[in-house]
Amino acid sequence: MPNQPARHPSNCLIFAHRGAHSEAMENTRRAFDRALNYAIDGIETDVQLTRDEIAVLWHDRFLDKIGLADKHIDDFDYLQLKTLINPESESEGLMTLQDFLATYRQRCRLLIEVKNRDWEPVSRHELKIRKTLDLIDQNHEQCIMVSSFNLPSLVYAHQYRPAFPLIYNFESEQTFADAQHILATQTFLHGLCLPINRLNSELVNLLREHDKCVAVYTCNSAAEINQALALGVDILISDLPDKALMLRNR
Repeated sequence: MPNQPARHPSNCLIFAHRGAHSEAMENTRRAFDRALNYAIDGIETDVQLTRDEIAVLWHDRFLDKIGLADKHIDDFDYLQLKTLINPESESEGLMTLQDFLATYRQRCRLLIEVKNRDWEPVSRHELKIRKTLDLIDQNHEQCIMVSSFNLPSLVYAHQYRPAFPLIYNFESEQTFADAQHILATQTFLHGLCLPINRLNSELVNLLREHDKCVAVYTCNSAAEINQALALGVDILISDLPDKALMLRNR
């Protein structure tokens, strides 16, 4: 199949990576509100489960940001975490996925990464998927996507909600052959989210041939942002959404 025509850079959607987290604590209300000051197109965030099975926004494997380097989110119940993570700040405290969706799903597009970890049992992975998808009502399916680095979790998500748009997060060590295999065998995927160091015209053309969304993470330098724009990606995820918007609109 011939290469598909490149998308115009102006059509690229700029997503703030965990909000504007150079200006506020990542994955918090303040970081998201700061990002929206820049007229971004979307927000990317991360979901984990507390010990009592509340879906909350937290990226890291450990709680080292609050001095608990050997602990995970799921070592604590939600109310305990509320007292541990910025308890004095309502705008930079721990946010639940439910509150996040209620606040932002009508303000911009959302990309929700489900953090399924290697040490967790598959049953926990599947529970996290169900909790996430159950919170997203079907009226907002077109403006919300779910992603994961864990492909079996996305297969399960598709079985649970067949029409829901799911993005596979590609790893830096994965190859073009891996992408070919994934697209051939997991045709339900809405697209791939590629690391910027793996982004190239060959992979973009492959995704276009399969009529899939092309997302890229995490583009922060001018060279990275311009590379993604020149290749016509659909979604550009950046820690510096104001910079990405400036370069796109220029």
